[in-house]
Amino acid sequence: MTDLKALSAEWLRHKTAEETAVIERRKIEDLIVKELALPASFESTETAEPSGFVVKISGRIDRKVDSDKLQMLAAESGLEEHLTTLFRWKPEINLTLWKAADENITKHLAGAITAKPGRPSFKIIIKE
Repeated sequence: MTDLKALSAEWLRHKTAEETAVIERRKIEDLIVKELALPASFESTETAEPSGFVVKISGRIDRKVDSDKLQMLAAESGLEEHLTTLFRWKPEINLTLWKAADENITKHLAGAITAKPGRPSFKIIIKE
């Protein structure tokens, strides 16, 4: 087995370099946005072609929907029939309740759920 202490130190060195690189890259991106005078509410793709480069910037607005409030407002306005066309409804599993539910229920619904292992996350710190 490889030395876990050495691997931990090497991982931490690279993680720190990665975090620094992300901060510096974002500073440069902010300067590019400022240079091109793009507004904060920019929502499209802009292309600039300084000598020898093609710079494409995609701006987006993150939108979140309060589904309970949306349904209430639609009901108040008589617009419920538009919800399925104007919005996507994405069910998410409540794993705690799923695990606690009766198997007679979950066995019939399990076919609609796929599960695959994700990449493990790491946090390594130097112990004082």
